[in-house]
Amino acid sequence: MYVLVADDSRVMRQIVIRTLRQAGYEWNIIEANDGQEVYDMALSEKPDLILSDWNMPNATGIEALQALRQAGCNIPFGFVTSEGSSEMREQADAAGALFLVAKPFTAEAFREVLDPVLG
Repeated sequence: MYVLVADDSRVMRQIVIRTLRQAGYEWNIIEANDGQEVYDMALSEKPDLILSDWNMPNATGIEALQALRQAGCNIPFGFVTSEGSSEMREQADAAGALFLVAKPFTAEAFREVLDPVLG
């Protein structure tokens, strides 16, 4: 499995990756720093899954998701973000996100949302 992890904080990307490994996911992971990179890398690298922060420079995670869907790209997309308000969850659902995991997160939280997506 080939996964794109996006967050403007390198430290947070490393925490997400470490937690995925703790959850038992031994994936090949590429990283993006902002929403524009998410968009560009999704189209060029074609990952199997995108895990993105919401608030990032150049383009937010939700803007990247909306742009990808408009471009006809249907890569499974989920948010890992510090905010998990019901409004954000509704906006994420409407844009086509499969889930939103709020920080702080655990390996179990990732398994709960990822296992159903992965089948």
